[in-house]
Amino acid sequence: MTVREGVRRTVEASWFQSVVITLILVNAVILGLETSPRIMAEHGDNLMRVDRVILALFVTELALRLFAHRRRFFKDPWSWFDLIVVGIALVPTGGPFSVLRVLRVLRVLRLVTVVPALRHVVAGLFRALPGMASILVLVVLLLYVSAVIGTKLFGADSPQHFGDLGTSLFTLFQIFTADGWATIADDVMAHQSYAWIFFVVFVLVSTLIALNLFIAVAVEALNKTGDDEQPKAEPVLGPRSPRGPRGDDHQERILEELRSLRTEVEALRSERASVES
Repeated sequence: MTVREGVRRTVEASWFQSVVITLILVNAVILGLETSPRIMAEHGDNLMRVDRVILALFVTELALRLFAHRRRFFKDPWSWFDLIVVGIALVPTGGPFSVLRVLRVLRVLRLVTVVPALRHVVAGLFRALPGMASILVLVVLLLYVSAVIGTKLFGADSPQHFGDLGTSLFTLFQIFTADGWATIADDVMAHQSYAWIFFVVFVLVSTLIALNLFIAVAVEALNKTGDDEQPKAEPVLGPRSPRGPRGDDHQERILEELRSLRTEVEALRSERASVES
């Protein structure tokens, strides 16, 4: 076994992945502790040292993966994600790049690349984006039409909620998120009692139907992603389909029997022809 194969087995081992996950979680805790002025005043230097050690381990891990996989490393989008996240942490945080210090928290997102279940969820969400975009267009049309209707019907009596198109859009978006929509409805219904019809229809169509469509598209994409990730079954050629060297021997024996049968059939034909002649 070469050195590269040994490194590849190491970086693909389950214990190595567990170590990487542990480092990511520890780094996440450190980044959270750094938001406390009291903790930073007492243990800031030690936390920064541990953070630098973890960053060095991340760089070492990426170097080992790059050495083990070579060109295949750059064909994996998750590897590019890890490279960018760790690369941001290596940029000097002084001067105009001081804002990049905040982006160190992106290292926590490396859990997505390490844990297969999280990768499955993210891949499903990306796969659902086209369907979600269509539903989003439908929701925008619904908000716009409802905002125009609401402005025409309730603008004069409730200008704080439906005074103009922009205010109506914001109010309906607030109702769409189910945030205090009952209070808005009560304010409008105090002037126009029939306004409940508008709010009930809008809540039913937007919240109960549109949001469920988003969920349905996401679930379907996750299911398709799971089916694609499962290994495809090989076609079965008969009652038994052995694999490997023994399978090759079995096929050779079948071919030999077919050849012998063909020879016997030809012999019978020639014997019959001689008898008839």
